[in-house]
Amino acid sequence: MKKTLLIMAAGMGSRFGGLKQIEPMGPNGEILIEYSIYDAIKAGFNKVVFIIKEENYDIFKTIIGNKIAKQIEVDYAFQSLQNLPQKCKEINRTKPWGTSHAIMCAKEKINEPFAIINADDFYGKDAFIKMSEFLSNSKDDYEYSVVGYKAVNTLSENGSVKRGIIKEKDGYLTDLIESKLEKVDGKLEAISLEENEKFFIDNDTYVSMNMLGFKPTMFKFLEDNFAKFIEKNKNNLESCEYLIPESLYNMIKKGYAKARLIPTSTLWYGVTYKEDKENVTQAIKKMIDDGDYPRKLW
Repeated sequence: MKKTLLIMAAGMGSRFGGLKQIEPMGPNGEILIEYSIYDAIKAGFNKVVFIIKEENYDIFKTIIGNKIAKQIEVDYAFQSLQNLPQKCKEINRTKPWGTSHAIMCAKEKINEPFAIINADDFYGKDAFIKMSEFLSNSKDDYEYSVVGYKAVNTLSENGSVKRGIIKEKDGYLTDLIESKLEKVDGKLEAISLEENEKFFIDNDTYVSMNMLGFKPTMFKFLEDNFAKFIEKNKNNLESCEYLIPESLYNMIKKGYAKARLIPTSTLWYGVTYKEDKENVTQAIKKMIDDGDYPRKLW
């Protein structure tokens, strides 16, 4: 069965130097994306699509694409401000439209079940195995999924992080609250980004790290809903973002789809702050020493 891993990497700049997504983390200069791809291949994914800026195609292909092309099918989709529904193309904007729009730009590249991840996060092999099993076994074209990490396992020692706080019933998502999360005086303090309301959550509360499983049916919703998003944000068109957590919640709220919670106890690693790099590097070193990854991936 064909299963695609869609990696959102359009945030990478044309020069690449100093950007966290391509900071060397492994013993041979491996970047975090490579560990995700390695885990995905082991879990049964057989295609990778990178969402990038078109002007970065050549350098991106040189740095990562060619390295993995012998291991897995590789393709590219370009996030372009021109890749919009016809009625929205005249909007004057220079900033990218967000993760939902990025996924829309991959529509012509994907006709099979797929998972999405961020380019600059480490998700862990357990998450890929469980996501792969879901995509293989779910026969409902409108059943999607979200990998839930325990909130305490996704924190940075160097400041707050953005997480989607999951609410669920009977194993299915009922709400996804985009929030700023930080440990304050021993408690997990959350501030919702939309309402700017403060609340506290338990360490074991599940949060989303943007590892989501979809079927191709979701592309139609994203396209149809984009015009509604524009109308809702007509007074804020220069800075509003069309984000996938909000889109997923709207799909569920409107009865278009459902999303199964896939829990994992894996620790998240990522470079939210420059100071996080040393922790991530040491974590990867330990996983190699423990035999979880080979010293040379490819």
